[in-house]
Amino acid sequence: MIERYTRPEMAKIWEAENRFRIWLDIELLAMEAMVEKGWIPADALARVRKRARFDIKQIDEIEKKVKHDVIAFLTSVSEHIGDDSRFLHVGMTSSDVLDTSFAVQMRQALTGLIHEAKAVFEVLRKRALEHKGTVMIGRTHGIHAEPVTFGLKMALWADEMRRNIVRLRRARDVISVGKLSGAVGTFASIDPFVEEYVCRKLGLSPAPVSTQIVQRDRHAEVFSTLAIVGSSLDKFATEIRHLQRTEVLEVEEFFSRGQKGSSAMPHKRNPVLSENISGLSRLLRGYAVTAMENVALWHERDISHSSAERVIAPDATIVLDFALARFRGLMENLLVYPDRMKKNLERTRGLMYSQRVLLALAAKGLSREKAYEVVQKSAMEAWRGEKELSSLLWKDREVRAQLTREEFDDLFDIRYYLKSIDAIFDRVFVRKGGTA
Repeated sequence: MIERYTRPEMAKIWEAENRFRIWLDIELLAMEAMVEKGWIPADALARVRKRARFDIKQIDEIEKKVKHDVIAFLTSVSEHIGDDSRFLHVGMTSSDVLDTSFAVQMRQALTGLIHEAKAVFEVLRKRALEHKGTVMIGRTHGIHAEPVTFGLKMALWADEMRRNIVRLRRARDVISVGKLSGAVGTFASIDPFVEEYVCRKLGLSPAPVSTQIVQRDRHAEVFSTLAIVGSSLDKFATEIRHLQRTEVLEVEEFFSRGQKGSSAMPHKRNPVLSENISGLSRLLRGYAVTAMENVALWHERDISHSSAERVIAPDATIVLDFALARFRGLMENLLVYPDRMKKNLERTRGLMYSQRVLLALAAKGLSREKAYEVVQKSAMEAWRGEKELSSLLWKDREVRAQLTREEFDDLFDIRYYLKSIDAIFDRVFVRKGGTA
């Protein structure tokens, strides 16, 4: 477990109190279904509802002896309800309670994660609109390419978070499946009506077919979804880490008064929040691998998945909840430096305009290969020296032969690269409704 990273709301989902409360709800709903069918007396259910309760310390003590958590729970509850306990857990097996409860807990956790992911989308939308026109250099392979805007980068992230919200909603649907089909899933000692009744009351769907357990391909899909969301955060955080490098310094994590970046070097201001998020994303990918390992179980069940899930379920949901909240706070307070972006744009002395000149020469009749050769020659000279690409190109006879000075100068207008930004924002924030 990772107690230092827990957020109380998410952590409570995995605490014993919530787990046992859901177990008791399942047992009582099963009795309720049986009463509706006339299989057990209604007055027994009334008495059980009045008396049913559990004692966590007592359950822990009983489990030390019996080595079985569900039996320990039922023993504790039975001591409170007395003789009517014979109507409890009728025809059910432990996994009926465990897997159905697990589905409820995962549904609760995913609902919380969806809420936090929507908050991340909203802050990205806000920063995208704020910096829609903040021009910066785009980079491919880490090398200067052509201009973009910081707002466009944020719009890209927002759109990805919208997809992640869709994934989380789908994952919530996938995991919202319960089962009360008995020892090997054949309903030999319990009627399918009970399963349908209990699942409906809990907001779940009954598994169309099960063994003693709900099949773990569902869980593997959910944990893979959590890993994908974490990987998106890793992608965003990695970009921030690059943009905060001293040589780049186009954005910077907020550095609060009194904060210290290094025990040795007083000048340090490190992207520690982003680095933390990148690290946590590695845990999430590891949990997804474990969940996939849990798919293959022996025959109608074994419990090799159980011990792993007791770790990865609370850990993965708490880690992602924390990472989403941390990233949201990081983005809300992120410092953006447009002047530095402008300075970096100018560092390569106009090389970012090379494609425009290439296309213009080709449009005038030069072969693409010849136009590329002409532009690359001046571009390589600009890389090596301190001269502007435009001045080098205008000295080239081929260029002057094809282009007027006015046509040539127009090729170095940065607004050319930004002409479709509004259309892209319309796609992301208007056509899709502007929300997640």
